[in-house]
Formats: sequence, C-alpha cells, structure tokens
Amino acid sequence: MDLSQASQSQTYQEEPGYFRRLNAIDWLYGIGLFAAALFALNRYADYMDIYEKAILLCSAPVFAALGWYWKPMRWLLPLVGALSLGAIALYGDSLEAANQKFFLKYMLSSQSAILWMSALFVFSTAFYWIGLIGRSSFGGAVGAKLCWAGVVLGATGMMVRWFESYLIGPDVGHIPVSNLYEVFILFALITAMFYLYYEEHYRTRQLGAFVMLIISAAVAFLLWYTVSRDAAQIQPLVPALQSWWMKIHVPANFIGYGTFALAAMVGTAYLLKSHGILVDRLPALEVLDDVMYKSISVGFAFFTVATILGALWAAEAWGGYWSWDPKETWALIVWLNYAAWLHMRLMSGLRGRAAAWWALVGLLVTTFAFLGVNMFLSGLHSYGEL
Repeated sequence: MDLSQASQSQTYQEEPGYFRRLNAIDWLYGIGLFAAALFALNRYADYMDIYEKAILLCSAPVFAALGWYWKPMRWLLPLVGALSLGAIALYGDSLEAANQKFFLKYMLSSQSAILWMSALFVFSTAFYWIGLIGRSSFGGAVGAKLCWAGVVLGATGMMVRWFESYLIGPDVGHIPVSNLYEVFILFALITAMFYLYYEEHYRTRQLGAFVMLIISAAVAFLLWYTVSRDAAQIQPLVPALQSWWMKIHVPANFIGYGTFALAAMVGTAYLLKSHGILVDRLPALEVLDDVMYKSISVGFAFFTVATILGALWAAEAWGGYWSWDPKETWALIVWLNYAAWLHMRLMSGLRGRAAAWWALVGLLVTTFAFLGVNMFLSGLHSYGEL
C-alpha cells in the first residue's frame, strides 16, 4: 500500500458515522418532533382515519431527517407549530373568534396569515431585485428574510385553515389542498422553500430576483381569485375528493410543479447571462445549469410518484386507472416533457441554452396542465374549474 492509499484508508476510518455527526440540538429536535406527533395523535385522533394516523407518525422521522440535513427546518417547524397552536387556542370552539380577537383578526386566522404571506413574498421580490440591480448585499439579505417570513406565515395559515375546516363541522374538515385557492398557496410555499434551500446550498441570492417573480405571479392570481370568486371560503369536499389519496397525491404533484417553475426561472437567468445580460451579477453558468438540473430531477421524481398515486386514486373513484381525461392527458404530457429533458441530459449531455430554453418552454406546458385545463377543458376533474 502506498502513502496515498494509506492516507485515504486512514481518512475513511476516521470519518464518523452519520448518527455520530449529530449533536445534542439535532437529537433534541428529533425527540421534539416525535413528542409533537404523539401529542397531535392524542389530541386529534378522533378526527383522523387510520391512514392519517400512519402519515402523522411517519412524518416525525421524515422531518427529523430533513431537519438534520437542512438546519433551518429545526426552527421553521417548531415556529410554525407554536404559531398554529397559539391560533387554535385563541379560537377555542368558535369561528367567531376570528372577528373578535385581535391576533386572530389581524395576524393568525388563516385568511390574515395568508394575506401576510402574500405581501411578504411581493416585498421579498422587490428587495431581491434591489439587491440584484444595485449589487447590494443588504437588498438580497432583506429579500431572503422576508421570504422566510412569508413561508412561516403561509404555512401557519394552512395549518390554521385545516383546523378552521373542522370548526365548521366534522364532516367538512379536510386537509387544505382541495381547490385552486389552497393549492396556489401550496405552490408558493413549496417553490419558496426549494429556492431557499438552493440559495443556502450555493451561497447565492441573485437567483431570488427571478424565482420570486413566479411566486409573486402566483400570489397575484391568488388575490384575484380570492376577490373575484370568494375563494377563501372553506367548502365541503365534493365526493370525488373525499379520499385519503388526496392527502399524498396533491402535495407530491405540487412539489413537481414548484420545482419545474423554479427550474424555468433559473433557465431564464441562464439565458440572460449567456447573452451578456447581468453577466457580473448572476452566478456562474455552471451553477445555474446545476440548479436547473437538480430542480427538474427532484420535480420529476415527485411528479412520477404523484402520477402513479393519481392512477390508483382514479381506480378507486372512477373504476379505472386511466381514462384520458384532459387533466390526465396533460399530466402525461408534462411527464413526457421532463422525461425527455432528463434523457437528453443523461444520454446526450444536454446543457447550455438548449436546456434552458427547454426548461422555460416546459413552464408553459406545466402552466397549461395546472391552469389551462381548468379554464378551457372539462372532464372528470371538472371540480377544479375556475
């Protein structure tokens, strides 16, 4: 064995195991999550079926591992949990408290928290652009903090909305992923969180100006939809949505939508830099290319799972795994589009402007599958119409 091999062997032997790298705070965070899951199971078991109980218990180790890998989760989840439980305590047993108690009315009711989320995301976008255009680290730092604040209040709003649905009636209560109003909030939160992860991982905030544009667009639609359709009102689930499949199919689907949108905005930044625009203000092309590739890879994995889950749900609800409903057809088109992108990447080395343009066009395809089908086509998914 030569010296280099001996050195490598010694380094390998001295490398601590995964669990040995965890510190006391990591373990405290994990134990706290398990305690919170058991508390929720004890407090709300009567509202849950067996599948929801299993999901709740499985969520503890999943989010513990996520928090060990990405440290901000260690404060994000406890903070959202504390704010949500505080709001629940203020409600008591009556929805009327939302109009009577100051903190509920102006901060922690679902509608108030989601309005704050919307405003914070818009301000975050503005500060990210101030930081990019003015080469200001202050602008980017403020943009990031505002984005995190938007995530906290948006997630709190979703949790409180879940509780509010049960205050209306046990037969009305459901996880808030059942209509366009709720899934647009979910889309904004998922896209923001994935961006914040990449921002920390690559030590760059210049991409926030681009990614937050798509989130602000989602917020603008959300506000329009809320005002024009009174969409914030909680409605009972239609029969087709009264299934536990919804609880896992929809979030998986929107992880795909969110990461595909993120990749498209990163592709936009790539195209600008490759054409000599904002050259000295954007990350290296290699970094942009890597973020785009990883975003599409993660999105494709979750979108694949969501498509399989949707087929299983369709078999239960409609008696067949696939019916070529417009929503199903366009979901398949989205899947084939990104499957082809990844195939060309891995087999033919797809890079550069071609990959960026493809990611950007993919956003148009995804947007039509997300919104266009609801607006212009009908089918078994007609309960999602605008």
